[in-house]
Amino acid sequence: MDQIHVEGGPRLEGEVRVSGSKNATLPLMAAALLGEGATTLRNVPDLADVTTLLELLRTMGVDAQWVPGAERHVVRVHAPPNVLPEAPYDLVRKMRASVLVLGPLLARFGRARVSLPGGCAIGARPIDQHLKAFRALGAEILLEGGYVEARARRLKGATVRFDKITVTGTENVLMAAVLAEGTTVLENAAREPEVEDLARALNAMGARIRGAGTDLVVVEGVSTLTGVEHTVISDRIEAGTLLVAAAITRGDVHVQGAVPAHLDAVVGKLREAGCTVVPTADGLRCKGPDVPEPVDLQTTEHPGFPTDMQAQLMALLSVARGTSVISENIFENRFMHVAELRRMGADIRVEGHTAVVKGVHTLSGAPVMATDLRASASLILAGLRGAGTTRVARVYHLDRGYEALERKLQTLGARTTRVK
Repeated sequence: MDQIHVEGGPRLEGEVRVSGSKNATLPLMAAALLGEGATTLRNVPDLADVTTLLELLRTMGVDAQWVPGAERHVVRVHAPPNVLPEAPYDLVRKMRASVLVLGPLLARFGRARVSLPGGCAIGARPIDQHLKAFRALGAEILLEGGYVEARARRLKGATVRFDKITVTGTENVLMAAVLAEGTTVLENAAREPEVEDLARALNAMGARIRGAGTDLVVVEGVSTLTGVEHTVISDRIEAGTLLVAAAITRGDVHVQGAVPAHLDAVVGKLREAGCTVVPTADGLRCKGPDVPEPVDLQTTEHPGFPTDMQAQLMALLSVARGTSVISENIFENRFMHVAELRRMGADIRVEGHTAVVKGVHTLSGAPVMATDLRASASLILAGLRGAGTTRVARVYHLDRGYEALERKLQTLGARTTRVK
């Protein structure tokens, strides 16, 4: 398995462009199942998760490919009138987001058989809210042999109130509702920018959705949708990670493509930590302080501070001039990177869902192991500030959500190397 070696010390400077959003691309690929005709997605990140979903779509009989000659950033998906509506365990276990095909398959083809995704390294992530909503729309749901089997001649509009905010649940039900008969109202819906991007694409396909980006979404069902050309929004989590890379190295970096409105909570905490973050014509520029100030934060659903940026901020706060308190309110196991940061000299104590981070003067390079996607990014960031060489193992986690992060950091002056 690959490792990434990081030699700490250099101050990062320059410009870097953020890739398309993984968390927007995956539901958009699933939404392509709804359209009669081909859907072309641009600004698609070249990631392992995208490749996995392409493979899944092909097992259903869907024409799903990278477009040749487009530098692997354009994907074309064309679902025929008849598909094999099944998502097998061997593919769903690689990537939980595969469950997003359930809503589109049920809505357009009337049936779906999708493996239950189970949990993952950062905690249990059940789909009970998805299934509750599909039942409200009139689907028959059977759980058998580790699979969800869903059937409906045609879904019927209904009012669905999510018991808790769920991004994939909102996206899955939104995709089902666009072809349902009548009006569907989603209450307590997720407000993430990726949900808004999905709604924009669906409306371009002929759907009638209003309220996306708020907690109340109204969908007027239509009978058919068509394929569309759509450009994926930039990845706000990659953008946030690159901003932290500037901050932790006392650097000065312009992140092109970052959308300020998508990063309000992250930018707010960086400014509290002493960073100068300013919007530009096409992104955000971050200048890091000599020593970060301590910051308290709590992860919450959008527009609050994202759980996907918690590990990266922890790396920055591990070298702050005082004590920070981080509360993780989304996933129960999302402090697994703490043990690895401690190996680098960080002073962090975990008490339940709270981490107390006492800043130290410097970190030290060490062999460490990534436990999940965002943990891997946090260890690379810590390595940028550490004395000596940090060797980050199991970076296949990183490749699920960051396109060539080590090469982007190199363009800013980092000494990062991928080792086979």
